[in-house]
Amino acid sequence: MILFDLRCEFDHIFEAWFDDSSSFDLQLKKKLISCPFCDSTKIFKSIMSPNIGSKSNNSNKIKSNQQKNMNLYHKYMNKLDKEIKSKFEYVGKKFPEEARKIHYGESADKPIYGKATEAEVKDLLKEGIDLIKLPKSLDKKKKN
Repeated sequence: MILFDLRCEFDHIFEAWFDDSSSFDLQLKKKLISCPFCDSTKIFKSIMSPNIGSKSNNSNKIKSNQQKNMNLYHKYMNKLDKEIKSKFEYVGKKFPEEARKIHYGESADKPIYGKATEAEVKDLLKEGIDLIKLPKSLDKKKKN
């Protein structure tokens, strides 16, 4: 397994694990890698420092650490899910329209979340409307 620091066309930086470098290249070519913030599939490797393990690291220890990290990740994603659902209004596919209304002062400023296509996300970002791509688990329970 190899960890790459990646960057999208909008300079969002994130990490992703791959079996090897060729696995990354193949997934990139097929546009299977997308930015978790804006869903862009124009992804580049970012500058990163090498991860040199010591001789004492064995595969069981590495797997155990990976499992701990995944458990922690799921814990925080569940917490984020609950926090957003309790404090934000779900607007479904009307997200781009509602975000614009709020941005241009046509609607009251309020926290919202919903769905948008990659093209809609790009347009919103070009208009200067800040947004963050949320984990997909947030919109599985509510459909609009």
